[in-house]
Amino acid sequence: MKRAIENPIITIKDIKPSNPNLKVDGCFNCGATIYNNQTVLLLRIAESANSNGTHVRIPVLNDHNELEIMSIDRLDPMYNFGDSRTISNQFKKVQHLTSLSHFRRAISSDGIHFEIDDKPWIFPHGKMEAWGIEDPRVTRIDGRYLITYTAVSKHGVAVGLIETKDFNTFERKGIILPVDNKDVSIFPEKINGKYYMYHRPVPSDIGYPNMWSAESFDLMHWGNHKLVLTVNEDSWENGRVGGGAPSIKTPKGWLHIYHAATKEYVYQLGAFLTSLDDPTVITHKTCKPILKPETDYEKHGFFGNVVFTCGVILQENLVKIYYGAADDKVCLATIELQELYQLLEPFKRGV
Repeated sequence: MKRAIENPIITIKDIKPSNPNLKVDGCFNCGATIYNNQTVLLLRIAESANSNGTHVRIPVLNDHNELEIMSIDRLDPMYNFGDSRTISNQFKKVQHLTSLSHFRRAISSDGIHFEIDDKPWIFPHGKMEAWGIEDPRVTRIDGRYLITYTAVSKHGVAVGLIETKDFNTFERKGIILPVDNKDVSIFPEKINGKYYMYHRPVPSDIGYPNMWSAESFDLMHWGNHKLVLTVNEDSWENGRVGGGAPSIKTPKGWLHIYHAATKEYVYQLGAFLTSLDDPTVITHKTCKPILKPETDYEKHGFFGNVVFTCGVILQENLVKIYYGAADDKVCLATIELQELYQLLEPFKRGV
């Protein structure tokens, strides 16, 4: 895997706050696609309110879809402030996020140097997005672009769908998977007459954060869920596994770049192949990470030791992986498709 020498290609210094009362904490986990012969990134922008020594201030949407700043006393014994991303209660149940995320467009002719919108393109809307929208993934299918994303609120983590044809106007389709679920990517064409997705339920009591598939005839109603990839206790995948960018069609099958994390929350990337006729069964898989946190900009940031992708583009047999590093910057890594094939080994599903 070759990292771009320009990395990180986008940082928080390149982003203007959407509101004078907010500051940009992160620009990361972007969807990626080609439109009008240009690379389009849909950036996740995380913003927080300026806090002080005594209180943590939290941006949320109120019932009128207006930005509201909440304030919580740092000495309140009911809350735990140990995680930079969340505020939990004494039972480790998340009560608030420390930031509010939206999506912003970035466009480039060379895939490295981007012109970034000064304002949000898609901002949270409605009670299911009151805590923000996160991790967009873009799929081009049938002349349109489908954007799946995580919708976060006090009700939990759900999955929403937005459609655009021109990256100018867009239409909200609504929630397609209820809480708690995330990491949804839709395949770029129908398979055996049906749409397919990968998704990652988040169990709270029994089971692990594993990767699943589902199918649909209309993109709104999903069923026939099947387990695709599970946590591996004896590997770098012992914490969680989940989908990355939408799968890419190759001569050898559907190629999917996925993420996995250790129990210590070190996030890394792997790859697997399925047959073109059945994306629910993995045929080949990398045994080791193809990308892991090694550089300073991947190890240190808002939440360190993280590489995480929502956007991959295949151009002239070059696999271009746009990834978030340490939850606050966008980077690029590339690998030749033939070289990636060589890293894949026959895979047999474990129990």
